[in-house]
Amino acid sequence: MTASASPAAEAAAADVQPPPSPLLTLADIRAAHDRIADAIIRTPTTISRTLSNMVGANVYLKFENLQFTAAYKERGALNTLLLMDEAQRARGVIAASAGNHAQGLAYHGARLGVPVTIVMPKHTPIVKVYQTQSHGAEIVLHGEKYDDAYAYARELEKERGLTFVHPFDDPRIAAGQGTVALEMLEDQPDIDTLIVPIGGGGLLSGMGTAARAIKPDIRLVGVQAELYPSMYARLNHVDMPCEGDTLAEGIAVKEPGVFTSQVVAKLVDDILLVAERHLERAVSLLLQIEKTVVEGAGAAGFAALLAHGERFKGRNVGLVLCGGNIDTRLLANVLLRDLARSGRLARLRIRLQDRPGALFNVMRVFNDHQVNIVEIYHQRIFTTLPAKGLITDIECETRDREHLDTLVGALRQAGYQVTLVELA
Repeated sequence: MTASASPAAEAAAADVQPPPSPLLTLADIRAAHDRIADAIIRTPTTISRTLSNMVGANVYLKFENLQFTAAYKERGALNTLLLMDEAQRARGVIAASAGNHAQGLAYHGARLGVPVTIVMPKHTPIVKVYQTQSHGAEIVLHGEKYDDAYAYARELEKERGLTFVHPFDDPRIAAGQGTVALEMLEDQPDIDTLIVPIGGGGLLSGMGTAARAIKPDIRLVGVQAELYPSMYARLNHVDMPCEGDTLAEGIAVKEPGVFTSQVVAKLVDDILLVAERHLERAVSLLLQIEKTVVEGAGAAGFAALLAHGERFKGRNVGLVLCGGNIDTRLLANVLLRDLARSGRLARLRIRLQDRPGALFNVMRVFNDHQVNIVEIYHQRIFTTLPAKGLITDIECETRDREHLDTLVGALRQAGYQVTLVELA
């Protein structure tokens, strides 16, 4: 796929000015790796036999969620800090971020004695504020959304004489992120396909540059959430909305970088879009099978395998689990929703007559089929049924979808009207 940013898109991002540089090279990325290697974790790249059997491809996982800040972002942040002169480091750096870039920059800034200021939107979850603050960064809460925080960070950059560190649209950042591919291909040289999440494009710019130089015939596939197809839209010259609550918040970027778009356009073979249900399924399976916690953006590569598996049959596919910073309550919701989709957790809506013994008789059917009841909800008032009718919602646990179907069949055979409350 080859494309360039449209004039309108370039104008919208005109205030993003990465340092003058030729397009990224393998030498840049190797130099970055030499520079940062002693201060990051060389995370493992291992094959998953279970996931491989599930999708019909050899699946290799790079566990970047095992970095100290639980994300690959610290690679690019550290490389950028190390390339600054002493005067820049002494004055300090600033960034706009509510995610992994903030933590990576704050952590390595503290290590190197560089003052770090992070501007976050006012409604950033408090856990992310605390995590970044714990690394010694000054946190400035400003604006309702990221764009507001970004604009204010650029103001503070000028007022305070700080150096702005962009989360993706900078060759130094991309070079640091590209070190992920160096390690993957050194550890697993049989990899012939890389599936890489795309937000602003920094990770794919770096990884793609390194991988294509090392293995010219390697297949490079980007993946974005369906709700935020910004790079896909730019390279295909189409207008697509970028909005909504996505599980993959780490790649929920409305405007990809100018520099990164140019690099990605020259490298990528395809960009795939994944639905929220596939992101949820990927997060759940990685926890169940690999016993590893991955955020939505980090699971996007595996989500693409689940959604588009026929494209990768028989290939040796490398995936980057690029982050593990997911809210625990959100993770719990994802796991429960996955149980519901697989039929192991269900809510059945049953119509009853409001008379003694009605609920008891229903319970006997559940007992006969050894189905565990979790919750029971009665609804007598707010219903379209006659006054003597009632709706009962029963949440229950079953072994699998077949077990659930057997229960529903038995209830209907006993004369009950039953509907399954489905997830979106």
